[in-house]
Amino acid sequence: MTYKHPSGEEFKGRIGKTYADSEPWWPPLAVPDGKPNVVFIVIDDTGFSHLGCYGSSIETPNIDRLAENGLRYVNFHTTALCSPSRACLLTGRNHHSVGMRGISNMDTGYPNMRGYLPPTAATMADVLRDAGYGTYAAGKWHLTPMSESSAVGPFHNWPLQRGFNRFYGFMQGETDQFYPEITIDNHHSQAPALPEDGYHVSEDIVEQSIGFLRDQVSLVPEKPFFLYLAFGATHSPHQAPQAYLDKYRGRFDDGWEVVRKQWFERQKELGIIPEDTQLAPLNPSVKPWGELSENEQKFGCRLQEAFAAQLDHTDAQIGRLMTFLEEIGQYDNTMIVLISDNGASQEGGETGVFDEMKWFNGIPENVDEAVTRLDDIGGPESHSNIPWGWAQVGNTPLKWYKQNTHGGGVRDPLIVHWPGGIEERGGIRDNFCHAIDLMPTVMELTGTEAPEVYRGIEQMPIHGESLAGSMTAGDTKPARSVQYFEMLGHRGIWQDGWKAVTRHLPGKPWEEDKWELYHLDKDFSETHDLAAEHPERLEQMIALWWEEAEKYGALPLDDRPAFEIFRAARRHGSPASRRRFVYHPPISHMVSEVCPPMGRGWTTKIALDHPENNGDGALVNRGTINSGLALYVLNGKLHFDYNFFHEHTHIVMDQPLSPGRHQITLEVERIEKPGAVARLIVDGELQGEAVIPHLLVMLSSTGMDIGRAIAPITRDYDPPFIYPGRIETVTFDIPESRSKRDAQEEAKSEARAAMTRQ
Repeated sequence: MTYKHPSGEEFKGRIGKTYADSEPWWPPLAVPDGKPNVVFIVIDDTGFSHLGCYGSSIETPNIDRLAENGLRYVNFHTTALCSPSRACLLTGRNHHSVGMRGISNMDTGYPNMRGYLPPTAATMADVLRDAGYGTYAAGKWHLTPMSESSAVGPFHNWPLQRGFNRFYGFMQGETDQFYPEITIDNHHSQAPALPEDGYHVSEDIVEQSIGFLRDQVSLVPEKPFFLYLAFGATHSPHQAPQAYLDKYRGRFDDGWEVVRKQWFERQKELGIIPEDTQLAPLNPSVKPWGELSENEQKFGCRLQEAFAAQLDHTDAQIGRLMTFLEEIGQYDNTMIVLISDNGASQEGGETGVFDEMKWFNGIPENVDEAVTRLDDIGGPESHSNIPWGWAQVGNTPLKWYKQNTHGGGVRDPLIVHWPGGIEERGGIRDNFCHAIDLMPTVMELTGTEAPEVYRGIEQMPIHGESLAGSMTAGDTKPARSVQYFEMLGHRGIWQDGWKAVTRHLPGKPWEEDKWELYHLDKDFSETHDLAAEHPERLEQMIALWWEEAEKYGALPLDDRPAFEIFRAARRHGSPASRRRFVYHPPISHMVSEVCPPMGRGWTTKIALDHPENNGDGALVNRGTINSGLALYVLNGKLHFDYNFFHEHTHIVMDQPLSPGRHQITLEVERIEKPGAVARLIVDGELQGEAVIPHLLVMLSSTGMDIGRAIAPITRDYDPPFIYPGRIETVTFDIPESRSKRDAQEEAKSEARAAMTRQ
């Protein structure tokens, strides 16, 4: 007879009056001996041709080694954006179905865009952990609403609550590579070193990943592991150690048409694309290289060099992980899956940007000014992104970019390496597949079943199909016959080798969208539009798109201005949903979306008890050395610094701050746009004022600290610059918007920023 203890545990032994007439029993441990380890490596904004083994001249020897001894897929697709692609690969479901139509910063008020994964979609980590795997995540997460990413959560959408035992990385869609916003498990933390010490976040997350795995194989070697390693690279900011930047000097001076042609020809030699593939024409607004000014060419080359340096540096970190797996004897029994989450980014604009925050604030890049600081690009004092021309090179031979449902947005690298399970070396697979196919593939190859009910909640069906046949038996038939696409109103559908696709312009009636038709099996680069030749097929595929969209929850289509969508996410009870913010330090780091909005001015009041001796330290610090603001004490004196892309507005007290209690007030009042006047007041007496030439709505993608700094705003100090006195309260008061138009302008800039941190 089965005995159930009052705790609810089902006990399969025997309970007598004493242990002498009882029989003990222990629940078996889930230890799936002999199962392969699984490592997912996700790189960001890396186009179809960016890797050396996909045609690039950028050096990626370690990734190339994975390809040479594994399989390369040349017909693999994503969603065209980061959070949705990650949602697909971790759940095996289409992104609209799991509430991730766009990036996790968004919440449109509809089920297809909540910014988190629903409990009806257990993740790959959930399933593998329950099957006995150790599960670890490192690097970029971006699957939690940013309003839930403060120190108070709620935490149910954080990595540890979505199947991972440990997490070390960053919650946002991007982070500064030298001064990152680090999260460890369920709390925010500080990077362990400074760039002057050789710190870079890509090196850090690999070191932490190795630490996770070292612990497991040392303590419980019987257990297999699942590592989800998601780099910030090659998303902006493109930042790398100086040696890597120096390595690429002059390599792209021939311009994007020449380099694109070289990569195109190499793709043919490698067998990555069919011999008869046509090179898609330059995208609209991409000027021929010869029509650029000398400064535009210099600037564009340096931005591309920084991109290449970052990718090369990332490859070196992947090599470190590969070496570690070899050292611990787990290399052959580890299935490594490497993908990019979408095509190369279009967010650098026509010229590229020295600091992407300018683009977020609608400030055009002045290339003639930017070239005076070329040597800063790629280092800590830049936050750069490449221009459209170089982005299309990264998507060779395709057209359009990340965000678009044409090939340049959705066709991406996929490499699978597993010496112990895949016999073929260097194989190329051209079967159509999608990010939703990766979870069912792992389930099959690990002998694991996705549950129909998980933690008492009925699960939605897995939408993808396993690619195991193509990996182990060379079966290159497509896993299924249909796959739809939708991203920001752009739409597409693949069916049996054909693809219908449209690029939507916001505000244009949906019925006026021009659909294109391509026979993808014979037209790799989508260059021969057959819509006029096959109108019936096109109409049938458009109708099929609507059926699939309804089936998988892609409706309603939504092309509202982004600021409307992001304002809808600021519901009552969210950390940034008020006009008065009262903080009681010490408190944890705040990501940018939970900070007070400062675009229309503000008042900060700080009540503190200043120490007798050295009282130097940061009182309020928000942003980085590229843009931000700080109130701090240095050499005993109170300072305010507003950093407008290295143009500093600085106020300093004449006399040192005396020991004892003080009331510090900073008033920032917007005057005629775009400027503001700042007044620094101590104990009711004005200490100084200055004009801020341009008050930014989106100050930085890096958030705020009180009593310390994770990044410097000025070179006056280095992190963590902890204030040794007692800060009692810090209050921010935000004025009401002067007009509806002001509110809309502020919201547009905030939304633009969040939309492009993908």
